[in-house]
Amino acid sequence: MADEQNLDTQAFEANAAEAAGDDLVARVRTLEEQLAAAQDQALRVSADMQNVRRRAEQDVEKAHKFALEKFANDLLPVIDSLERGLELTSPDDEAIKPVREGIELTLKLFHDTLKRYQLDVIDPHGAPFNAEHHQAMAMQESTHVEPNSVLKVFQKGYMLNGRLLRPAMVVVSKAPAEPSPSIDEQA
Repeated sequence: MADEQNLDTQAFEANAAEAAGDDLVARVRTLEEQLAAAQDQALRVSADMQNVRRRAEQDVEKAHKFALEKFANDLLPVIDSLERGLELTSPDDEAIKPVREGIELTLKLFHDTLKRYQLDVIDPHGAPFNAEHHQAMAMQESTHVEPNSVLKVFQKGYMLNGRLLRPAMVVVSKAPAEPSPSIDEQA
C-alpha cells in the first residue's frame, strides 16, 4: 500500500508539475505579448514625439520667416506713394530737384531695407505674364511685343521669402484683331 501511495503521490506531483509548467508557459507567453505590445507602444510614442518636435520646429521657422508679413504689407502703400511721387515730378524742374532727390534717397533706403529682410520686388515690365505673380488689370493689342507679355505695370508686386505678398498689377498684350473683310473684298 505504501507503494501505491508513493505512486499516487508521484503521479499527483507529476500532474501538479505539468500543470505548473503549463501555467508557467502560458504566463511567459502572456508576459512576452505584453512586452511586445509595450515595445510597440514605446516606438509609436517615440515616433509621435519626433513628429511633434519636427512640426514645432517647422512652425517656429515659418514664424521667423514670415513674421514681417503684416508689417511689410503695411509699408507697401508708402513705397507705392514714393514711386508715384517720382513718376509725377520732372527731373528737369530745378525748383523741386532737392525734393525729388530726397524722395529718391528715401526710396533707395526703403528698397535696401526690404532686400535685407528678403522682401523682393516683382517688376515684370516686358516679361511674359505669370498668373502666379501677376494680376492682369487689362489687355491691350500690340504688334510690338509677343502676346501675353506685360506691357505696363500699374503697381509692383512683392514676395517675402519666396511667398507672394502682393501680385503685380499689369496690362497684358494680346495679338491684334484681324480686320474683318469689307463687303467689296467679299464680292
